[in-house]
Amino acid sequence: MAKKGLGKGLGALITTSTAAEQPRHEMIPIDSISPNPMQPRRRFNEESLEELAASLKEHGLVQPIIVRPKGTGYEILVGERRWRAAQLAGAKSIPAVIRDAEASECLQIALVENLHRDDLNGIEEATAFRQLIEDFGLSQDEVAQKVGKSRSAVANSLRLLQLPVEVQATIVAEEITPGHARALLALQGDPYQAALLQRIIEEDLSVRQTEEVARARLVGSGDATQREKPQSLGEYAELISASLGTKVKVMQGKRKGKIIIEFKGEKDLRRLMAELGVGAGGAE
Repeated sequence: MAKKGLGKGLGALITTSTAAEQPRHEMIPIDSISPNPMQPRRRFNEESLEELAASLKEHGLVQPIIVRPKGTGYEILVGERRWRAAQLAGAKSIPAVIRDAEASECLQIALVENLHRDDLNGIEEATAFRQLIEDFGLSQDEVAQKVGKSRSAVANSLRLLQLPVEVQATIVAEEITPGHARALLALQGDPYQAALLQRIIEEDLSVRQTEEVARARLVGSGDATQREKPQSLGEYAELISASLGTKVKVMQGKRKGKIIIEFKGEKDLRRLMAELGVGAGGAE
């Protein structure tokens, strides 16, 4: 499936008005270049950089980076990954397009470049959106127009920053997806949020499964008059699982059924006994 274009592209984000302001193409010393401090991307895969460096040694850099004048040198607008790989390859200079750009444009350009390549994790993207709003006074609608996304997509991205830092860290580490994280948002303030996070990681729950567990927890903890009646044994299992904070199976035979409750060790077993109201469960 072809990838959709984003906004008007990188070229539209840097405007020029006179011939003197037109971009210049030059070979510039690598040590005169510094990375963009507003670069929303914080993690660079070392193996991928080494592969690119090996390619640069053999074929050279085909696509120039884009920089802007900064002090006595230059600051990267687009192409920090290529610049890093060129350093690894031992290059002394690098082809570059030199353009003028304001500070706000630098962040916008870096953000759009990474969005084009799906390089940002959910927290990096949300942080960049927030910076555009707080530091440069853009509305959510304006941010959406800049990066070629819907306003609701920007709003949903920003909601990830409401999550506890430990949940955000799992998104950055790619242990869970933004979809999982949005399902966890429904449990803000609920201690079970941390338990469900562990289940996602340990049991490899899908986003849909995570949403169902979160929904079951909300239904199970709501007012008795508001609760929905479960429609299947699986839904009963999810309700009990959400209440106890562990994996539960509910099975029905011809005459009898049984509930299987998993635990991870003696301490977890004592916790479950306490949850079930068994007298000896509270001792540590």
